[in-house]
Amino acid sequence: MPEESASAEAITRASQSNLAFAFISLGKERRRDMTTFYAFCRLIDDIADNAELAPHEKARRLRIWRESLHRPTAEESSLAPEIRGLIQCYAIRPQMLEEIIDGVEMDLSITRYQTFADLRQYCYRVASAVGLVSIEIFGYRNPGCKEYAVELGLALQITNILRDVAKDLAAGRIYLPREDLEKFGYAEADLSARTYDERFLRLMRFEAGRAHEYFRRAAAALPREDRRAMISAEIMGAIYRGLLRQMERDGFRVFERAYGLSKPAKFLCVLRQLVRVV
Repeated sequence: MPEESASAEAITRASQSNLAFAFISLGKERRRDMTTFYAFCRLIDDIADNAELAPHEKARRLRIWRESLHRPTAEESSLAPEIRGLIQCYAIRPQMLEEIIDGVEMDLSITRYQTFADLRQYCYRVASAVGLVSIEIFGYRNPGCKEYAVELGLALQITNILRDVAKDLAAGRIYLPREDLEKFGYAEADLSARTYDERFLRLMRFEAGRAHEYFRRAAAALPREDRRAMISAEIMGAIYRGLLRQMERDGFRVFERAYGLSKPAKFLCVLRQLVRVV
């Protein structure tokens, strides 16, 4: 888990994230700024995930981050001045970053979601809101890119949820909506027991279909004139579509294995997207 005093580059390198991998397509300045923004996302997410911190301390640290988006504050992270620099440089309002903090704060008190509408709000805050900030750094001409960012963010986060079912369960969290579990006759007790049967497969296929639909919506929303500017986002989309297909082909054995594309497979995604915009 990165320290608050670590540099943006060190935080990004340590994360080994698919998001960081997609930065390979960016120019020097935009790559630097996206690295800074990603480090912000990583740090606030790690506050919520830190098992050594009491809930009130997590809330306090997130409150400091919220305040430091607007002005220098005592105890602020060494990264905070750089984040304020991004706000000044791009069309990024502090409220856009606060939306991401809102999503992280949901993890402090919510461990179950009754409906997909409830879950969608969470996904919007932790993923679509990240996309809306990212496209300001990438640069775009057509306002339709905002819809693209929202839909792609939902697709990526749902894919994350499917991949991390076992990991989240171990942390006491279930992101699969209760209404979906009930739809397939699969109880929370079954999930806790890691029951792998046809009910679970139908449930996961249903959720995967939802992710595919958001990927389709994102593809339809991407303005033609902004395809080159959105190449990093498209690389992310390609990697996560590959991850989703990998889980589908393997029958969603998320209780017994960790899924992820190999580096060669990720580089292939990069090459394919670069070829598309040439």
